[in-house]
Amino acid sequence: MSRGFIKEGDQEEIPMVPPRAYLPKGMPNHVTKEGLAALNDELKSLENERIEASGNYIMSNFIDAKMKLLIERINTAVEVDMSKAKKETVSFGAYVKYNGKTVRIVGVDEADFSKGLLSFISPVAKALVGKKVGDRFEIKIPKGAETIEVQGIWYEAVPLTETGVETDKNPSHQMQNKEKRTRIERIARIVPDVVETDSGPSLQQNTPKIFTPEENIMEFLPVVNERGIIVGRALYMELHGETHDRASVQKLLHPVVHLHVKNSKGEDVGKYWWHVSFGDTPEKTLKRKLSETLGISGVKPKLKKQYIRDTKTEKELVYVFYLSSDENLLKTPEGKEYFDIFAKD
Repeated sequence: MSRGFIKEGDQEEIPMVPPRAYLPKGMPNHVTKEGLAALNDELKSLENERIEASGNYIMSNFIDAKMKLLIERINTAVEVDMSKAKKETVSFGAYVKYNGKTVRIVGVDEADFSKGLLSFISPVAKALVGKKVGDRFEIKIPKGAETIEVQGIWYEAVPLTETGVETDKNPSHQMQNKEKRTRIERIARIVPDVVETDSGPSLQQNTPKIFTPEENIMEFLPVVNERGIIVGRALYMELHGETHDRASVQKLLHPVVHLHVKNSKGEDVGKYWWHVSFGDTPEKTLKRKLSETLGISGVKPKLKKQYIRDTKTEKELVYVFYLSSDENLLKTPEGKEYFDIFAKD
């Protein structure tokens, strides 16, 4: 992992770079044609970001280090020729239908299970390779075991099974729906609630929408070392003493993002935090949460520092971002307990 170059006497910490998707040492970096194109597009995007950040020493070094890791991935990429695959069996790049859902087996940097893209090093993908239509087998999962039946194999593009997205597959409709939701969410933050009274509808005053930190005790979160490298995963409930029996809390280090928002006058208008999702970088989680939770898109928060926050109930690797915005955002909770979360930011 790279930290860039540190100027002697520099007073601001150089942020550590999140690792690329895990790839076991010595294993070939297989990619699809589309995956290799995506890596090259990502490099072009980082090159543009590097130009924009030329006046920011910390961000320049951060982007340089990210580019170094990305270039290493591109240079080691092995594009797999799907034309040589045996069409009747599952191999890398195949579209596979099993248990009613369709996925594609792809490279580690391409993988996104929510979009139906399955890493070739994942247990399910490994178990699928070599199988034929009609084969049934059992694999171990966190809750026990799952019986899998192969129902279809293709080497040409077919629709994938996506989770947590629009059921309408028309891209223009999805975009319209997303924009509609964003407008509604923003209105909900600005307009007071409407309540029913004896005399009819009335505006409920002084009830601004409050930001609520997400707590999904059955969600898997990444476990990292102090350098931010992913070393495993654990359930939310296994990492947080406030959600279940504290005696069984392991206090394993896991990443979170803190966001400080200031308006154009330099005034603090909000402080927010989210856990980094398993398989995400801090930047990817923050980008998604900005859109889903705050209704903001097309902005680039600046990473200012990184540190370890160790409390009685958990241990977090904190990535601190700052953003300037004059939007009407969700009000942050009041009280010492909430603001203590940001004490070392």
